[in-house]
This record gives sequence, structure tokens and C-alpha cells, in this order.
Amino acid sequence: MLNTSLLAALGTPEILVILVVVLLLFGGKKIPELMKGLGQGIKEFKDGHKGNE
Repeated sequence: MLNTSLLAALGTPEILVILVVVLLLFGGKKIPELMKGLGQGIKEFKDGHKGNE
């Protein structure tokens, strides 16, 4: 489980550095594909979770 103090330590400069590293690793063309896949995964998870209730 993530420690909340770790999350509190992330400020704007740290988040920008993380975003730049992700952009360099995956490239500009792969980012939309990754976000689309992430969105579909979250949607499927939510739909599956609603089906269990």
C-alpha cells in the first residue's frame, strides 16, 4: 500500500519530470494508444464490478 507521505511529496516539478520521462520512453505516437487502452481497461473493470453487486 502506498504511503500517503510519499504522495504528498510529489509536487509539480516531480510530476513534470515523470511526464517527460514517460514521453521520452514511449514517444508521442504511443501515448494516445496507451491512454485509450487504460480507459478501456478502467471501463471494463467498472462494468465488471457493477455486475457483481
